[in-house]
Amino acid sequence: MANLPEVTVGPPDDLGWRKVSTKGKCAGKVRSPGELRRFLQRAGLKPEHPVHWLGGDSLVWPDRTAQRRIVGSLMCIGFLLTAVLLLRIGWMDSQRALTFGERLAGYSVLAAGLVELIAALATLDYWHQRKRAYSGPLLMAGVGIVFLCSSSLLFLQIGERFTGWSVIGISFLTGSILAGVELVKLRAWKGLRYPGRIAIGAIVPALLAGINLAYTQLYVPTVTAPLIMSGAEFKEASLDSARSVLHVTVHAYVRNNGSVPVYILGSIYWVHGGPANDIHQTTDPSSSFKLIYDGEFVTPAGRELDPGEEISQDAVIDIKDPDKLKLDYEILRTQTEIYAIRRDRMTLPPEYGQSRSSVEALKRDRKWSAGEPGNAIYRDESNISNSSEILNIARGRQSIRAWKLSFPNWSRIELAITPPGGRITFDPHDPHYRKQLIDRYGLSLARGSMDQTPFKMLLEKARAAEKHPAPEQSGQ
Repeated sequence: MANLPEVTVGPPDDLGWRKVSTKGKCAGKVRSPGELRRFLQRAGLKPEHPVHWLGGDSLVWPDRTAQRRIVGSLMCIGFLLTAVLLLRIGWMDSQRALTFGERLAGYSVLAAGLVELIAALATLDYWHQRKRAYSGPLLMAGVGIVFLCSSSLLFLQIGERFTGWSVIGISFLTGSILAGVELVKLRAWKGLRYPGRIAIGAIVPALLAGINLAYTQLYVPTVTAPLIMSGAEFKEASLDSARSVLHVTVHAYVRNNGSVPVYILGSIYWVHGGPANDIHQTTDPSSSFKLIYDGEFVTPAGRELDPGEEISQDAVIDIKDPDKLKLDYEILRTQTEIYAIRRDRMTLPPEYGQSRSSVEALKRDRKWSAGEPGNAIYRDESNISNSSEILNIARGRQSIRAWKLSFPNWSRIELAITPPGGRITFDPHDPHYRKQLIDRYGLSLARGSMDQTPFKMLLEKARAAEKHPAPEQSGQ
């Protein structure tokens, strides 16, 4: 008996492992009485060999194998699912995002996805043997990323409809909190030599990245608002052969004087006739001006307008019986209105400009809903994509619709961006009616400069041009 080695079993650690020492040296670890018996047999000792117990006797085996494996498996699955989502979002944003800041954020999301993959591998060690000193800190980093991603997703969904992504965000947020509490209890950072310095080194870059993202996504878009200039003016006038129709040429234009590219969702120009002493706007119900013609001068709808670019069109307006109308119309007025939206906030497909349908056709095909605005003539619509993939996930699918509304003496365009098939309720008198479109997508409504000319003067110019036609230029 004196030659038999002394066997000592140490206190259990966080995973329930108890070190087994022989002759003062650690010979292995065991988690249960069965593992201890097998250890003794491999050492050539009998199962009843005397054992010196430290930190608990032979009844203290705290390992819960099933619980440990379930927790580790759930963490690993959560990290893998988060990694797949982050890698997908990061790849798409790094390649397709509309702004430099969002593409840079896409690369950051890619890096976070790679960290999640590493954390998923670290769970295999941390919840089994913990041979790697950094497996615990990697798990904490992975849990922190899950918490930030899920809370950011839920924050972006404030005011949005409840979707399946909302359920996923709530589930992952709850899971990350529970996992974080468990890792704090287990002091998972113990493998770090200088945990405080490393934590500061991780927090500071995260804060700088957040500040940079806020600057590029909130401040810069605010100070670089679109600057759209538009206007219309009267050009030459002529009479037909019977002198019963006055042809007036109207030149309408829109120019992007800002630094932000836009989509032209709709355009209108009006030609009104009325008394010279009426100072009211032609869209004012108290105005005595009568609508002669209204039309569209940017076609097709949805055209892109880059900084410095201009779109213009000349249109010929026919005014019948001008000699009679000169008693009613002292002057003619023309003006434009442009509805533009930022191209760095959304992607508008070409289908928008090809989707125009009359209200009669929509009602006949049962595609017209009761909540859509009255007095509508036609509707343009298409699905849109937000500026980044994370916004597509947070907001869900979105559809843009534009209606041209007709009134006795003027017309206008109404816009709405809602989920496909979502209910639409219009309240143009509400000051916050267009606030969501302005805040999210940078909607701009640009009323152009007004041009007016005496009706009699146009008629006299047309008659003078008829009497003294311009000489024909001979060809070379």
